[in-house]
Amino acid sequence: MRRLGLGSAEADEEATIDITPMLDVVFIMLIFFIVTATFVKESGIDVNKPDAATAVKQEKANILIAIDANNQIYIDRRNVDVRRVRPVVERLHAENPQGSVVIQADKESKMDIFVKVWDAAKEAGVDNIAIAAEPKT
Repeated sequence: MRRLGLGSAEADEEATIDITPMLDVVFIMLIFFIVTATFVKESGIDVNKPDAATAVKQEKANILIAIDANNQIYIDRRNVDVRRVRPVVERLHAENPQGSVVIQADKESKMDIFVKVWDAAKEAGVDNIAIAAEPKT
């Protein structure tokens, strides 16, 4: 851009746009979306849950334990031995003490395994334990 009457050094200056404020706004928006995002936790396997007339959606379940038809126990998509359930639940419960445990047992799983998982969760210090079921239609 040339201006009349000015020296050649001033005439060669170019106009620049400072993008720092725009980057600040984008960075703040990114932080906002990361903080407010809700993450859905899943047990990692499909469980054929039993039907129940009194089934109610559990809102603040942060520890999901699944027991499949072959009596395999899964926590956070990892196969866990029944003897390791208590330490894993203790660690996860320490991260979020207000959360609860939801046990998703398959219809074909043995009651013995279910009771051992329930006891391990109780021994880990969790008082709020729920059983996953499908609402009866």
